[in-house]
Amino acid sequence: MRPAIVSFLFLFSSFLVSCSPARDSIAADVTKQSPNIVILFADDLGYGDLGSFGHPYIRTPELDELARLGQRWTDFYVASPVCSPSRAALLTGRLPVRSGLYGDLIRVYFPDEPGGFPDSEVSIAQALKESGYATGIFGKWHLGDAEHAYPTQHGFDEWLGVPYSNDMNWVGEPPFDEMRAMAARGEVEARAEIYGKRPARYAEPKLEYFNSPLVTSSAIAGSSIEQPTDQTTLTKRYTEAAIDFIERNAQNPFLVYVPYTMPHTPLFRSSEFAGTSIGGRYGDVVEEIDWSVGQIRRSLEEQGLAENTLIVFSSDNGPWLTMNEEGGRAGLLKMGKGSTFEGGVRVPTIFYWPGQIEPGIVSEIGSTLDLFATAMGLAGSDNQSGVDGFDLSSVLLEGGDSPRTEMPYYRGGQLYAYRQGPWKLHFIVEGAYRQAPVKTELAEPELYNLHRDPSERFDVASSNPEVVASILAAVEHHQANLAIAPPLFDVRLGLQQ
Repeated sequence: MRPAIVSFLFLFSSFLVSCSPARDSIAADVTKQSPNIVILFADDLGYGDLGSFGHPYIRTPELDELARLGQRWTDFYVASPVCSPSRAALLTGRLPVRSGLYGDLIRVYFPDEPGGFPDSEVSIAQALKESGYATGIFGKWHLGDAEHAYPTQHGFDEWLGVPYSNDMNWVGEPPFDEMRAMAARGEVEARAEIYGKRPARYAEPKLEYFNSPLVTSSAIAGSSIEQPTDQTTLTKRYTEAAIDFIERNAQNPFLVYVPYTMPHTPLFRSSEFAGTSIGGRYGDVVEEIDWSVGQIRRSLEEQGLAENTLIVFSSDNGPWLTMNEEGGRAGLLKMGKGSTFEGGVRVPTIFYWPGQIEPGIVSEIGSTLDLFATAMGLAGSDNQSGVDGFDLSSVLLEGGDSPRTEMPYYRGGQLYAYRQGPWKLHFIVEGAYRQAPVKTELAEPELYNLHRDPSERFDVASSNPEVVASILAAVEHHQANLAIAPPLFDVRLGLQQ
């Protein structure tokens, strides 16, 4: 499907990037064996929100087909239970606490952020460009909305998308810094009145409630902003722009990163999908994302690129449970977004590459942290120094064991839990978004066998002291090799003093 309408600036800037002498000279040195990489990344999609992961009512035939023909990973994790640090980990292959792309007081980036993605970090797009890849992002960035932080300043040739979450520009509300100032002044009632209006607007969202911007940006031809944007068109526009990019770069290896705005609330979908799912508005939104996945897959097939393209589908964190019917579900996993229980950080993940990946279900441990190293390995690059991820290509292509056997669970700058093999040890427990339990540093760590008890119901620490000791030793080794950087998200608080 070709896009019906694409802005002149977007086409013009894209033309310049794809046809530049530098791009041609690099591409000439790259063999045709370099695979294309397509990363499709949902926002707040729960572990149980796809048909292939157990949802009985949301119909996702395109993703279910990819899962049937590719690999469905049951134990795949993000590096943070919230948006901005999770995305930073995917893009850099580094733990957010190592890069500083996290916050202890401010959990994600908000509008008018003076900082953003630092120049010291190397993105997957920057690294792949060195191997001759064309790079495009079509969707939500959420790593800084200042122009110096745009993805087109950090390795992406093109960007069409929103700079942060779609609920961060409430019409008629004070901006973020003023809301923080009100809190500092003790204006509790005024803030409560503002927040008190939001639930009804989330439950019945209207376009006029939000002033969301849509950015069109090129690494060489500047940027423009459409504000407000019609959120009902976002999934469709991302899809059209991604397909256009694929068609224009069919002769080059490329990275296409599609971080969907949805199903983060407020939930918007196009008229073609409104009211079509028996799963309600949330189902409509997920089913439109499923449609998008199918359109992108068919574009690759039509261009003769399918057998040289790895498609990865995943989510940035677990479901936003406090959104009630407007939020997703983590299936049998405990809790959701914001927590380090399994429902907050284990995400539905599919790898698809016809002719290369044998169909199967993989219950090895993997993480979005590993996508950087995996992409570098597939591209034949050794640009993997300083990353916390592993190259998963042996699992994908040969069916071997995952090189990742452990997973740390961070919330902000603190280590809350640690997994080793099937075992998970909790040191701190806390619910998400004002949900129980309150933050509690456990006097004795709690141990769960996730293979037998994926819902984390039965603490078996007392009967497995040797496992507890093994994990504690692994944690000691992990922390000895990790320098925790100061939280970049919290730097903004100093600007108000």
